[in-house]
Amino acid sequence: MIFSSIEFIIFFAVVLLGLVLFRGRNTARKTLLLAASWYFYAYWDWRFLSLILLSTLVDFWVGKQLGETADKGLRRRLLGMSLVVNLGLLGFFKYFNFFIDSFRPLVEGVGLHSGTLDIILPVGISFYTFQTLSYSIDIYRRKMEPHDSLLDFALFVGFFPQLVAGPIVRASHFLPQLIEYKPLTRANFYAGFQRFIYGLFKKVFVADRLAMFSDTVFANAGAYDCTTTWLAAIAYSLQIYFDFSGYSDMAIGVARIMGYDLGENFNFPYLSKSPREFWQRWHISLSTWVRDYIYIPLGGSWKGTWRTCFNVVLTMLLCGLWHGPAWTFVAWGGLHGVAMAGNRLFMRSGNEPATQLQTLFGWTSTMLFVVLGWVLFRSEGFDKASLMLRQMFLPEPGLSWYFPFVPFILVGVVVVHAIKSKGYFEMLFLPASARIYSPAFLFSLLWLAIIFRPAGFNPFIYFQF
Repeated sequence: MIFSSIEFIIFFAVVLLGLVLFRGRNTARKTLLLAASWYFYAYWDWRFLSLILLSTLVDFWVGKQLGETADKGLRRRLLGMSLVVNLGLLGFFKYFNFFIDSFRPLVEGVGLHSGTLDIILPVGISFYTFQTLSYSIDIYRRKMEPHDSLLDFALFVGFFPQLVAGPIVRASHFLPQLIEYKPLTRANFYAGFQRFIYGLFKKVFVADRLAMFSDTVFANAGAYDCTTTWLAAIAYSLQIYFDFSGYSDMAIGVARIMGYDLGENFNFPYLSKSPREFWQRWHISLSTWVRDYIYIPLGGSWKGTWRTCFNVVLTMLLCGLWHGPAWTFVAWGGLHGVAMAGNRLFMRSGNEPATQLQTLFGWTSTMLFVVLGWVLFRSEGFDKASLMLRQMFLPEPGLSWYFPFVPFILVGVVVVHAIKSKGYFEMLFLPASARIYSPAFLFSLLWLAIIFRPAGFNPFIYFQF
């Protein structure tokens, strides 16, 4: 069940009807939302619902025990239990086959034979695992108190809008929102509906149509000429942004309709003038999570320049591995880590304000680096990535395919980002006095998404992570 499907629209309509019927009854409302969330997840594969239940019960119990003891040794063991259970489940279901396949030559070289299990990756396991871990770690660090309600905690873990692809919500941000009753309001409904339509348009009209081109070129790496390959790389850079930010918009919109705030996950990442700034704008909930729970515990930037660079690279290597069981993801994360470390070294050379030429160079070089990184991220193996990059920089004759939708979207993105960079972004939105025309605009976007929706099943890219 994806947000852009008719099944979800029916499901959400039923949920809203239930919330209307339970008006003023907070416990009944949360029970309904929890049941709906578990149904939403079980719709994919009911067997994996047990994993969410296990993580929920373990971390709720661990949190309770951490709040009741001051013994440092016991607290470390309790936190270790949470880490072992959550990371153990994540490691087995997501990375078991990856490591078996990676070390197969070494194992078979000493006379042992390794097999590969038919392990299905549970949808969203990377996201809800990080959410539950943040709860246990924050209590261990005494940054928050254990929550008393198992119902609230279970809803925090399984809340369906952000369950399968984020944003990664912190317990300290979401659990307080469950204490008081959240009435359905016209303002929340309109704001949430508006955000949902924007996300739907991004996903269906833009990302899915770009995928028709980029998927074909990447699947036949090296077969197309230089121009087509560059166009495909740019198309995928736009596709993954509109696909993932579209999902985030839809999740935030659905939650807003029901009165809940999930926080922002994107902030115009293609305006970034450095790799470091890119990660401050891209997938914000993940980048802040790895900063707070991996980078800072490693020592952050407090142990000297070279140790800082090491911490950055290691953090980004793990961030790349989080995206999936493939060495291309690890390499992609490592490249971003090296670029961020290099950027830190460069920025230490002076504190003078950047000139317009330096700003332009920073933005251009960052965008080139990001696009090339997406080639590695998207390719199914280093061999396919090398074929794509060779055609981009050492071209050989190949097929030519001009896909006009790519420059059309690219021009639109450039215009919107230019308006944002100049501080005039509000001009793109109707003023309060013209709100009567806004629904017409939203339904126009909805109609475009329906009319131009590509045929077939088009899941969100980050569902695989």
